[in-house]
Amino acid sequence: MRAVEKMTDLLDYEIFARVIKAGSLSAAARELHSSPAMISKRVTRLEDRLGVRLLQRTTRRVTATDVGQRFHERVLAVLAAVDDAESFASVDSERPRGVLRVSLPTAFGRLHVVPRLTGFMESYPDLRLAVDLNDDYVDLVAGNFDVAVRIGTLPDSSLVARRLAPNRRVLCASPEYIERHGEPRTIADLHHHRLVAGGPQVTWRLEGPEGPVTFKPQTLLQTNSSEVVREAVVSGMGIGFRSTWDVGAELRRGGLRRVMPSYGGSADVAIYAVYSGRRLVPLKVRALVDYLVSIFGPETPYWDREVPAVVASGARAS
Repeated sequence: MRAVEKMTDLLDYEIFARVIKAGSLSAAARELHSSPAMISKRVTRLEDRLGVRLLQRTTRRVTATDVGQRFHERVLAVLAAVDDAESFASVDSERPRGVLRVSLPTAFGRLHVVPRLTGFMESYPDLRLAVDLNDDYVDLVAGNFDVAVRIGTLPDSSLVARRLAPNRRVLCASPEYIERHGEPRTIADLHHHRLVAGGPQVTWRLEGPEGPVTFKPQTLLQTNSSEVVREAVVSGMGIGFRSTWDVGAELRRGGLRRVMPSYGGSADVAIYAVYSGRRLVPLKVRALVDYLVSIFGPETPYWDREVPAVVASGARAS
């Protein structure tokens, strides 16, 4: 009986952590394929057992109390320890198996990861994938992810980061835009052009003939979608600062032209796979990361080999 109670406690912990992450009982219920009433009942039972209030409930959201927040931190540690124990038990398994939970940047995942997963899945028939597309830097522990692909300059953390490929970025515009508005020659010229970026807080980190340059564009468009920015640039709205994995096909076909080719993106930005820094890395995680490295890297990914002129000029390889 005691073992059954402990199993129930662990499930309650998982439900509690999911409610905190989702921000509401109804959202957690949808993610867990349950009902809000059942989720509420499990959380209430956990509170009754502990003798404390863990959540402040409103009609729209739930937030953790002070005790609930501290309890949540420890619950995440418990769930991570359980996952680590399972990894230890299966680390010598001959083949990856189970569910592999992956977080991917929206556009990069759609364009370059998902279309190439068929070969991976055929190699590991006992494996199942759960893929989430999200441009935020998700918390791997809170989101229950095994591995994430991230693009940028990674801060120091407890996560292991393995470089998959360089991320080369260029200033570009459509031929129609250049015909109507001309072509900038210097950084100062950019102030007089129509610029398209992801939002008002975006900063372009460039490298040019005289070294690093930081430029804050006054963007015409405010959006949280990188794909919206891309389509706006392709349609002729203005000049964008785009990764070659995103616009390489348009550059090759002539749908976009590079402007100010002596300037490119900062060389310290790259594409990484990140995962927990625990001692025993699950075989399924190592298998996926090795597979992505074999596809993209390490020095010149296929999207840059297809547009050699872009790589030859401008930013140095990262």
